[in-house]
Amino acid sequence: MDVVTLTDEEARVLGSLVEKSATTPEYYPLSLNALKNACNQKSSRDPVVEYDESAVARALEGLREKHLVWFVDSADSRVQKYRHRFAEAFDLTEAEAAVLDLLLLRGPQTPGELRGRSDRLHAFAGVEEVESALGALSGRESPLVARLPRQPGRKEHRWTHTLCGAIEMAAEEEPRATREAPVFREIRSDRERLAALEAEVASLRQEIQDLREEVAQFRRQFE
Repeated sequence: MDVVTLTDEEARVLGSLVEKSATTPEYYPLSLNALKNACNQKSSRDPVVEYDESAVARALEGLREKHLVWFVDSADSRVQKYRHRFAEAFDLTEAEAAVLDLLLLRGPQTPGELRGRSDRLHAFAGVEEVESALGALSGRESPLVARLPRQPGRKEHRWTHTLCGAIEMAAEEEPRATREAPVFREIRSDRERLAALEAEVASLRQEIQDLREEVAQFRRQFE
């Protein structure tokens, strides 16, 4: 499809539709209220937002005009519902769609972070498969993702989507002490990675609890 530029609200709404179509297909397509709750949920979102129904409705209209969302009227439902056409519009494989959706919902991430957060969208065999998907998305004539400059003290580059426009790619210089002490930098990086893994495990445990509560709340909307 032609190059599109999404607003932040459109990116969140589209990402939420894609996520829920994979993780709670029994409740998909989504009503306006269900989609608002999906956009505003506290887990698996960065940043966390507080959209009202008007903001979500405006984003849906923008996505419809960009041919990324369909409005669905059903004889057995009293409310209009919404369905995305994400993979078809951008010609994405399941792996590419999972990576791009995570970037829409959670901002810039490393390949390792993307793999650790993708289980409910796509079961990657390893980080190499994530990197392959990122390579395919970035290698297009109109790239859908871009690799960010490596942050000081980190060994992995983060990736971001480009659907909201041009990405600022200013280089980040490592501190002098880090450059002059590669051995200590490596030790510190190992400790940072361990601390990051421990934090990620704690975060995942909390997300599981949050997701259980959100699914229960989501189901109550249809009872």
